[in-house]
Parts: sequence; C-alpha cells; structure tokens
Amino acid sequence: MQTFEAHSDSTESLGEACDYERYVNLSIRWNRWLLKPMGLWPKLHNASAIEKFSYWLVRATCYGLMSFLFIPSCLHVILEVEDVYNKLKLFGPLSFCAMAYMKYSLLILHANDIRRCVEGVERDWRHVKHAQDRDIMVAHAIFGRRLMTFCTLFVYGGFVWYYIAVPISVGTVMDEEDNLTYIPMMFPCSRIIADTRYSPINEIFFSIQLVAGALIHGITAAACGLAAAFAVHACGQMAVLGCWLEHLIHGRKDMQENVNGRVASIVSQHVRILKFLAHTEKTLQQISLVEFAGCTLDLCLLGYYIIAEWRNNDFTAAAAYSIILLSLTFNIFIFCYLGELVAERCRQVGEISYMIDWYQLPGKTKLCLIMIMAISKSAMRLTAGNIVKLSLTSFTDVVKTSFGFLNILRTLT
Repeated sequence: MQTFEAHSDSTESLGEACDYERYVNLSIRWNRWLLKPMGLWPKLHNASAIEKFSYWLVRATCYGLMSFLFIPSCLHVILEVEDVYNKLKLFGPLSFCAMAYMKYSLLILHANDIRRCVEGVERDWRHVKHAQDRDIMVAHAIFGRRLMTFCTLFVYGGFVWYYIAVPISVGTVMDEEDNLTYIPMMFPCSRIIADTRYSPINEIFFSIQLVAGALIHGITAAACGLAAAFAVHACGQMAVLGCWLEHLIHGRKDMQENVNGRVASIVSQHVRILKFLAHTEKTLQQISLVEFAGCTLDLCLLGYYIIAEWRNNDFTAAAAYSIILLSLTFNIFIFCYLGELVAERCRQVGEISYMIDWYQLPGKTKLCLIMIMAISKSAMRLTAGNIVKLSLTSFTDVVKTSFGFLNILRTLT
C-alpha cells in the first residue's frame, strides 16, 4: 500500500512537472526559437566551456554578417553614389541595419535581465495553484504568442518582398559594355572591396546578403517578441491579482483562512509584479528607444521611396516598400500598444481595490488597500529610453512626426 501511494505521488509530481513545462513553453517557446539561433537566449549559470564557446562563435558570426551588409554598402554610398535619390534610397536600409546592430548589442548587454524575466515567468507558472488563475494566465500567454506570431510574420513579410520579390522582378542585369550579366544587390558593395558583377562573387555576395537580411529582420522580430511575452505575462499576473482582490473578503479554497493572511499574499503578489515590470523596463527601454527613433526615420524614408517609385512606374518596388512600411508601423504599434496595455492593467488593479466590498474588512485592515490604490495610480510604465512613455498617443506622435519629415524631405528634394 505504501509503495502504491509513493508511486502515485511520484506520478502526480511528474504530471505536474510536465504541465508546468508545457505552460512555460506556451509563454516563452517562441522567444527561445527566435533568440537561441542568434546566441541571444540566456546561458545557464553552469554552462560548459563548449557551450560558452558556441555562444561566442554564434555572436561573432552574427556581427560579421551585419558588418558584411553595413560596411561595404556605406563605402559604396560615400565613394561611388552621386545621385541624391540613390543616396537616400540606400540610407533607409543602412539605418535599419544599424538599428539591428544596436538592438543585437543591447540584447547581449541585458542578457542577465532577460534571464531574470524568464525565471520570473517560470516561477509564476510553478506557483499557480487555482484553476481560475491558471485559465487567466493561459489566456494571456496565448494572446502574447499571437502577438509574437503576427509581429514575426509582418517582419519577415518585408524581408521576403525586399530580398526575394524585388530581385526576381528586376531579374538579371546585363552590362553590354563589359559583357556581363549579374544579380543586383540589395546592399550594393563598393568596388574597393569587390566587384560583385563578376561570377561567382555575385552569387556568393547575394547569398550571404540573403542570410544577413534574415538575421537583421530576425533581431527585430526577437526584440518585439520579448516585449510581447514579458509585458503580456505581467498583464496576466495583474489580472490574477485582480481575481485575488475580488476574493479578499470571503476567501477561496486555495487562499488562507484569515483576512490578514490573504492581504499579505495580495501585497506580496503586487510587489512581485512590480519587480518583474522593473526588470522588463530595464531590459526593453533602450531597445524601445532605438525602435522608436529608427522607425520614425524609416517611416519617413519609406513614404518617400513609395512616392518616388510610383512616379517611376516601378510598382513592384513600390509594393515592396509599402509592405516594409506596414511591417515597421505594426512593429512600433506593438511596442506602444504593450505600454498602453500595461498602464491600463495597473490602473485596473486600483479600480478593483475600490470596487470590492472593502468596508467589510475588520478594523484597520481596510487601510492596506489605500497603498495598493496609490501605487496603481502612479504605476510603472514602459518607456523608450526613459524619455517617451509608450502609449497609443506616442504611436500617433510617431506617425505624425514621420509625415512631417516626409513633407520636409519632398520640399527639399
């Protein structure tokens, strides 16, 4: 009988562990898929020397691929391009590459903060007990995964059009003077480094640029995916906290029997959420600033490219730029929407604290809700470099600023 009970307990523990891992994967598996191939997924504390070397090698390779796009093309723009429009036409892709370079470096710099956030997600799933709390967290995890999926699809939609559809529509270029046929580069290379018109240099450079383009778009998708996963998880935890507040007076079967114990659990949960948000803000604020400033510039340039290519009757290029414009607009919208969502859920915690039957609490116990209301009113918000608060208002400001720069650019050129 004792053996059977021990076997039952171990089976139940194994089932709980499997469920716990499944729920954690629901929240962060997409991030792991995006970050691990780029050497950005946090290393284990007890990583072996081989694992550390593999991380170093992957990161060095990624830096090399981005430099392969950026440096030769910069030299081409500075030394060989004289036409103003062609300089502007290459400035947009180069700025996007520079943004990816900075975001990649910032993700490496904040690897420990990313690890703390991932550990916070794992801890929250490990400690969830009630089915109602688990359902709330599952709903938010699914929502966060959908945001990450849409963001990745939009980002790589721009990649497919710019790196594949446009070269296919243009086809091979024939240089009758030198009797050459070659594939045009999306990032033209300076002839000081190599003449990419000749085979097999042309095919090699085009293939490497294709891989490097997938990398810089993957970095953009990874940054957006991290923001979605962590911000939505924090919103799910605040929804769970709201559920606890609603059961503060009469309790619930998984809660402590006395009111003071339930109050202590609620305050402890609120503090954990605020600490998790602090780590999320520390991880994302510099990345958000790069995204915020870079998208403002690139939206302006892309609008200019669309108008210019449409006037030149190059509808394939105009369509490609339109899709990239839609991709970047959606990307910055996600960051701003997540900031708005976090702020709104913080405010809701304060509203729920007031809407419950707090007057039924005994003695001075009801005063504990005043602190929760006050903190919720001045709750932490996600920001871009601690300069701009991420909200839907800031998103409209980005769009209006981009169109303002576009009008100035059209007037000057």
